[in-house]
Amino acid sequence: MVEGECILYPCYFNAGYSRSAGRRVSRSLAAKAPVVNDIERSLRGLGVTYRVEDHHHPAHWQRHDGRVVAEWTGKKEQLIRKVAQKMDKGR
Repeated sequence: MVEGECILYPCYFNAGYSRSAGRRVSRSLAAKAPVVNDIERSLRGLGVTYRVEDHHHPAHWQRHDGRVVAEWTGKKEQLIRKVAQKMDKGR
């Protein structure tokens, strides 16, 4: 990973996952079965530059959900929360 980039996986926003399984937002902000397109839509709405990659989360190697690499210099948790809030409004 390059400085100024944050990697976002769909499992970070999945309401069906526990925190220990990879969810990084509260259940109230989490989405049901989020996909890379949901993250893309949120980042576009936030005006954040990103790229999509065909990689899997290390803990979920059997699922090839993809990931999004966003250009972000702030704290990763801030970006995750903003994306989750935007994702919630978009559904």
